[in-house]
Amino acid sequence: MTELVEHGKLFIGGEWTDPLGSGTIDVVSPHTEQVIGRVPHASTADVDRAVAVARRAFDEGPWPRMSLDERIAVVTRIKDAIAVRHEEIARSISSQNGSPYSWSVLAQALGPMMVYDAAITVARAFPWEEHRQGALSPILVRHEPVGVVAAVIPWNVPQFVAAAKLGPALISGCAVILKPSPEAPLDSYILADIAREAGLPEGVLSILPADREVSEYLVGHPGIDKIAFTGSVAAGRRVMEVAARNLTRVTLELGGKSAAVILPDADLESTIAGIVPAAWMNNGQACVAQTRVLAPRGRYDEIAEALAAAAGALVVGDPLDPATQLGPLVAQRQQQRSLDYIKLGQEEGAKVLTGGGRPAGMDRGWYVEPTLFGDVDNSMRIAREEIFGPVVCLIPYGDEAEAVRIANDSEFGLSGSVWTGDVEHGIDFGRRIRTGVFNVNTFSLDMLGPFGGYKNSGVGREFGPEGLSEYLEAKMICLPGGYVPPAPTGGE
Repeated sequence: MTELVEHGKLFIGGEWTDPLGSGTIDVVSPHTEQVIGRVPHASTADVDRAVAVARRAFDEGPWPRMSLDERIAVVTRIKDAIAVRHEEIARSISSQNGSPYSWSVLAQALGPMMVYDAAITVARAFPWEEHRQGALSPILVRHEPVGVVAAVIPWNVPQFVAAAKLGPALISGCAVILKPSPEAPLDSYILADIAREAGLPEGVLSILPADREVSEYLVGHPGIDKIAFTGSVAAGRRVMEVAARNLTRVTLELGGKSAAVILPDADLESTIAGIVPAAWMNNGQACVAQTRVLAPRGRYDEIAEALAAAAGALVVGDPLDPATQLGPLVAQRQQQRSLDYIKLGQEEGAKVLTGGGRPAGMDRGWYVEPTLFGDVDNSMRIAREEIFGPVVCLIPYGDEAEAVRIANDSEFGLSGSVWTGDVEHGIDFGRRIRTGVFNVNTFSLDMLGPFGGYKNSGVGREFGPEGLSEYLEAKMICLPGGYVPPAPTGGE
């Protein structure tokens, strides 16, 4: 039996502190359905305390007033400590949300290291102060930290998403209150240890595991200057509504229903090898997953056969087994959601090409077979709504214009891909797709470029200079005519 991981304190302003409430969160293994961890449930009083220490740290403390190099040095120590503890982090996350361990090592642990490293690279090249010739006089444009940030993260890739927010926020000089999901709070305790040892000043970082009610209190708190949220469209709408009361700045990274378009000249073997991990990654629990595969009618049958065979061959099992390629879903509600959509897809007239239920012999754990639907029309709910499970739709199309129309016919616009024998043509195809990230003959997410969505997939961007700018205020200082700035000396 797995040993219970139990924590009794909250990390507030860099100190381990007794919670002000009495509530706790039980963390349940999606593989065994047994409680594997327990942490305090942060209360609204804990939020008030965290906001107060964050405000002092930002308004009066040293962190925003340190040099860029000093802040980068601390973030570098955080990144390096993650490298040392990456296996521990990967196992912790896999045990909580069901991510296959082999995938967790790359995406849940080493991935965050890459995010911090990219944030550092972007910050070193960023124009923190820039002299310009204005229309009337010389001007100085300066970028300053936005203030106290509430970072609300999901359970599917918790450390990756935390890094996407903490990296630019900390480097900018902000103070941060990180709110992990109640499904996956255990790894945040590892992060707290790392941050404490890295030398963050008092008040700069707090970590408060809590449910939606406390999250709403946090994002509506008048002491918060910016909200960085990743989650569902419905929750994102609520965050924006609550934030509007205080005109709090918001970035939202929300859902997706991304299309992988196979053009007639695509090499089938390499295309299937690229699409399968992009569609079923993290058990289908990824906002960027390529869950609509568009196939030309002339090659539909061979694509359907090859894709079904590859999906059906995925190894389903214990997420901590290195051989596992598809683990359980994070919670019973997510399992039931996928099973309900599978039933709905059949009622709508789609055909199950592989999967379609619980894996045989796996009565314990929240497992769903890797499922591929064929003969899907883009008007079906299984093609329009984000399932967030291992369910993928194969949609036939006629000519390329129809493929573009189907790919764009979605309320989402987060990711997408095209698979073709002509890369230049693929680039041109990508220009016609209304989505924030697009791939040609690959599936990637580069942390030096902007990541975010069109339409209901979000507001604002993460990564790259665009993502860093979300944590900054731009200030203009007007200077007298004839002013000549001194020669640059480097630094912030």
